[in-house]
Amino acid sequence: MCTVCGCGTSTIVEDPGVGHARAHIHDEHDHHHAHEDGIIDFSKGPAGVHVPGLSPERVISVERDILSKNDAFANANRARFEKDRILALNLVSSPGSGKTSLLVAAICALRDRWPIAVIEGDQQTSRDAERIRATGAPAIQINTGKGCHLDAHMVGHAAEHLGLAPGGLLFIENVGNLVCPAAFDLGEAHKVVVLSVTEGEDKPLKYPDMFAAADLMLLNKSDLLPHLDFDVGACIAAAARVNPRLEILLISARTGEGLPAFTAWIEARAAAMAMP
Repeated sequence: MCTVCGCGTSTIVEDPGVGHARAHIHDEHDHHHAHEDGIIDFSKGPAGVHVPGLSPERVISVERDILSKNDAFANANRARFEKDRILALNLVSSPGSGKTSLLVAAICALRDRWPIAVIEGDQQTSRDAERIRATGAPAIQINTGKGCHLDAHMVGHAAEHLGLAPGGLLFIENVGNLVCPAAFDLGEAHKVVVLSVTEGEDKPLKYPDMFAAADLMLLNKSDLLPHLDFDVGACIAAAARVNPRLEILLISARTGEGLPAFTAWIEARAAAMAMP
């Protein structure tokens, strides 16, 4: 997470007025990694990560500070969404998985029945927000700069400017990244992880935290399966190994395969939230 990548070049510490701020922290370097069968594994120490210049204990302390502050904002977001009966979904994936195309298709299928708003996250440009606005749904673009994920403070600020309609749907399209967004609660009701069949069936095992945090996996670009050596069964088994409760839908934004099942999944949860 961000104590590793830094959302920039330095270790992240929390600034209450900003959310994230960069600072140089120098602790005694401590080696906590395992060598086994040609693997150097930096996940075996107490922090589960390796950060140059920081002891595992310091990494844990910084991580707790960051996530504690984020969780406070996330809880405030969640309370607001629940009060207004807004179903908030956090869409996460690697870059190029087809999140935005799926989101456009879902909005077009749902817009006549539900008020919809979108928060878009990218490091730069407003291209995805422009694609969303073309559907008629309001969208706010958050550019994170060097940041590799959205955080709850960003989402809360964007939600204030969106003017969310009570009883509606809020889609949050996170920055393309299968690592850091897994750790940051945005106040959403569910994380939805999108995996395209062009990425390889072993992604749930390589990036387990993301798939463990999600409630639904959309296996996208299914229309390309005849042209690929992608083992759907192996991918589903890998995802189930990481997260046995994970629901999985095979889907194609291009052909519409699986889209009715996805929109039905959304509507069932939106309807449940709308009940008094």
